[in-house]
Formats: sequence, structure tokens, C-alpha cells
Amino acid sequence: MQKKPQHIAIIRLSAMGDVAMTVPIVRAFSEQYPDVKITMVSRKLYLPFFKGIPNLSFFEMEEKDSHNGFFGLLQMFADLKTLKIDAVADLHNVIRSKLIRILFALGGKSVSHTDKGRKEKALLTQEESKVFVPLKSMFERHLETFEKLGFPIDLSKYQTPNKQSLSESVLKIVSNKDSNNWIGIAPFAQYESKIYPLDLMQIVINDLAKLENTKIFLFGGGSKEIELLKQLKGTTENILVIAGKLSLEQEMEVISNLDVMLSMDSGNAHIAAMLGVKTITLWGATHPYAGFSPFKQPLENALVSDRKQYPKLPTSVYGNKIVLGYQDVMRTISPDEVVTKIKQNL
Repeated sequence: MQKKPQHIAIIRLSAMGDVAMTVPIVRAFSEQYPDVKITMVSRKLYLPFFKGIPNLSFFEMEEKDSHNGFFGLLQMFADLKTLKIDAVADLHNVIRSKLIRILFALGGKSVSHTDKGRKEKALLTQEESKVFVPLKSMFERHLETFEKLGFPIDLSKYQTPNKQSLSESVLKIVSNKDSNNWIGIAPFAQYESKIYPLDLMQIVINDLAKLENTKIFLFGGGSKEIELLKQLKGTTENILVIAGKLSLEQEMEVISNLDVMLSMDSGNAHIAAMLGVKTITLWGATHPYAGFSPFKQPLENALVSDRKQYPKLPTSVYGNKIVLGYQDVMRTISPDEVVTKIKQNL
């Protein structure tokens, strides 16, 4: 009888939202298999996601240095091999992670990978003869990966992490919460097709700013987004632009203390959800049916564009596909609808 693995490597290299989606699974694994050592293989940027998880060590993929290219991946395998890993859960399933897991398999180690359901997603997003049905969530798909290795995980037993304490450096910027409602808004995404029109977002922000005892935090990254966030803030005192002022780890402290997060189909939604924060998401070219709805968020918290008016929706899994005439699909989500949904979650 084969001995059950005692040290598992979990691979998910990018992107931010996808890595964040693995956190509840990894945390639940740690809780339910406390005797199994975990090595999380990812980029250094995502280290804060996994801090505080028992039995977990973080292995940084140095993609621009020693782990770059084919020979760099061989070096990465050699580095991992020294850790005496006896099982690999590949939650990424791309060329780089495939090579690593194949090398471990050739060495007699147990390996498994996540089936991303590419064929079903293609049917969901094709323009003609669309098969519009909800697909397995990525959380379900990752659970299957661990079950194949002999580690079934019961997410019903998952313990949401406690709200994080605000460090002195963060308090200097955001001040104490006191009795205020804290609302986070992350209005950007990697692709334009997933971004709510900024003129409508301005209406949402202005309406929320009128609520009593309410503070609004605007999240984003990069100089262009920061300038746009400053415009959205204007001169309103109870709105604070967080972007560019805090590290990812510090931003997570703030997000952990939010009462609700409003986000696009993007990384901030998954960070908020993994921290146990109520999360409202807005969907344009993409759709929660593809399996990327944030962790444990009810479907009614996902506000989707009107498929009666735009029947080809969803047109893309990731938002990177442009369909002629579908540039304004998110205008079918009214600011009133967004504000009402946020109020319901406060």
C-alpha cells in the first residue's frame, strides 16, 4: 500500500485573482490535514496571501532570474526536489507547471492537476449555439485536484480568517474605523470589457458618499489608475484613494476591515472574498457562470449585464475578446441597482 504523502507542493504562479482563489482551498487543506507539510509555489508578490497558514512554507518562483526559461524550470525542479516533496497539486496547469509536475511524476511522486474545463467554457462563450449553463467553480475544480491525491477537503468546515489588526503605518493613512461603515471600491480590471463606465461609477460613488457614517476607499494600481481615482474622489472628504499609498499586505489589512467591497470581475474581488468580506461584483463581457465568482458569495451579489439586449454574453472567459457592438454592455447595469445592492449588504 502506497504511503500517504506527507509533504505536498501546491503550484499556482499567476494571476493575482487566480492565486487569491486558491487561498481558501489551501487554508482548508491546512486545517483538515495538519500533519501534512505544504510548500506553496508562486510569485513573491503573493506571499502575503498565505501568511499565517499553519504548516505552510512559501517557495518563490524567480521567473526573471534563476527560474527563467527552460533551464530555469529545470533549476526550479532541482530546488523543489531538495525539499523532499512527495506530492504535487498543480492548480495552474500551464506549460511551466506541467513540466515541474511531470518531472516529479517521473521520480515516482504523486501528482494531480486542475482541469480548467476549457471545452465547456468555449461552449459558454461562443457567439452562436451558446450553451448557457453554470459551470463548475474553480473552487470545485481545485477540490477535485486534491481528492485525486487522496485529500478530500470539506469547505463547509472552512474557518473564515479573523479581521486583521490595522498596523500603525496603515492607521496613519486610514485612521481608526470607529462606528463607520467602510466600503471598498475597485473600479478597474485588466481588460476594458470588464470595467464599469467611469461616468456611472462616479454616480455610484457620489450616492454612497452621501450615506451617514460611511467611508469609501478606492483601490487600484499604476499612475493612470491613480489619476482616475483622484478624479472620482474629487473633493469629497469621506473618500480616500488607497492606490499607491500602501503595499499589498497593508491593503489586505484595510480590505479585511471593510463591510463590503464593490469590484469588477478582478483580483480585488477575490482578495476581499478570501478575507471573508461581503463582495459585490459587476460583470461585462464575462459572467459568473464561467466559474470565477468570488469565494462563498451569493449569486445575487453578482450584477450582470443584460443578456436580453446583448444575447451573445458572455463573450469571453477572461474579458480579452472584443465583440463588435458590445462595448457598452455594462451600461445596462444601473447605478441605482449597484447602490441598492451595496446598501443591502451593509
